[in-house]
Amino acid sequence: MTYFRSALAAMALMASTPVLAQQVDAGASYVLTLGGINIAMMDVELSDNGSRYALDLSANVAGMGAIVASGTASAHASGSSSNGLVSQAFNLKTRANGESFGVDVSYAGGAVSAFKVEPPIVDTHDRVPLERRHLSGVGDFLSAFVVKGGALDKGLCQRKLNIFTGVERFNLAMSYAGEDEATSPRTGYQGPVVVCSLDYQPISGHFTESEITNYLADTSRILMWYAPLGETGYFVPYRVLVGTNMGDLSMVMTNMRK
Repeated sequence: MTYFRSALAAMALMASTPVLAQQVDAGASYVLTLGGINIAMMDVELSDNGSRYALDLSANVAGMGAIVASGTASAHASGSSSNGLVSQAFNLKTRANGESFGVDVSYAGGAVSAFKVEPPIVDTHDRVPLERRHLSGVGDFLSAFVVKGGALDKGLCQRKLNIFTGVERFNLAMSYAGEDEATSPRTGYQGPVVVCSLDYQPISGHFTESEITNYLADTSRILMWYAPLGETGYFVPYRVLVGTNMGDLSMVMTNMRK
């Protein structure tokens, strides 16, 4: 179950500036691989009427024995889009090996107003307690990686993402790593991309003895490539790469709908 949730986190391993008023209905599809082996397919749909946005994610995860449990996942995020994306609601539902897991989070004014986890997380001696102060100045996991407005330049990377998932609070410090060109005809986009480096900083809600948490906190190899979502004024991940001790965990866009 740990690796299943980690795979979902990596997917979702997917805020910003001027107001755009046009109606947006767009989406993208991704393939997630671990060590070069396909482990999941994911679709993300985006809608924005100029003042409110919604993001919907659906994924099917292929089983790999003890490494990744087969299952499904769906997530929804929504909120205000008048001045960048400001989270107001997030929910996640997963099912693997006959077990279900769900999270519902509400945000108001950049802070968590309520959250529920089902089944509840069992606190153990190594879980870092969530504190009220950690629930301010945060957004949801899905909206954090989608950027509205700006340009395809280093500004996409000059951000710090403060995220509360309903289970964990962590920060992702982003920095500019360069520019590149997406050329593969097998992907959903060909053209210029901007590369960002991400530094994962666990704050609370995590388990100090978790191998995944400790690995992500120690690694310097978390990269994200941003691409424009057509002419919508949005920028979305084209590729995400996380180096792991089981091989690269990679998410690549296979189709863009705009």
